[in-house]
Amino acid sequence: MRRVYVDTSALFALMDADDLFHLEAQKTWNDLLDQGKSLFTSNYVLVEVCALLQRRLGLEALRVFHHDIYPILHMLWAEPESYGEAMATLLALNRSGLSLVDCFSFHAMRAHHIDTVFTFDKDFAAQGFILLPTGQVTRADLIHER
Repeated sequence: MRRVYVDTSALFALMDADDLFHLEAQKTWNDLLDQGKSLFTSNYVLVEVCALLQRRLGLEALRVFHHDIYPILHMLWAEPESYGEAMATLLALNRSGLSLVDCFSFHAMRAHHIDTVFTFDKDFAAQGFILLPTGQVTRADLIHER
C-alpha cells in the first residue's frame, strides 16, 4: 500500500476542527505523510471538498486547504468517458445515498490500481476497497444508531 486515495469525507474532517472525525483524520493524515505514502484524489473530489469548505467553513478554510493540503495531493483528472462510467455505476447500484463523486472515485481507483482509501464513507468498503483509518465508525453508523 504505497498509494492511497483520499476522499471528500477525510479531507473535510481534516479541515473542520468541529467534525466528529477531525482528530482521527489528523492522526491518519499525519501517519500517511510520515510513512511517505503517495496521496491521490480526483478533480471531482476537489470540486466537492472546495464547495463544502467554502459553504460551511468560509474562504479562509478554503485558502488553507489550497495552500497546505492541495499541493500534497496527486490529482487524477477525469477523462471525457469517466462521467458516463460513473453515472452508469450510480444508476446501476440504485442507491440514493451514493454519489456520482463516489462512483467516479471507484472507477479512478480501479483504473490507477489503488486499493486503499482514506475515508469515513463505507460505500468504498462495499466496493471492495481497504478503508483507512481501519476499524472506524462512519457517519452512516452514527445516523443508524439514532
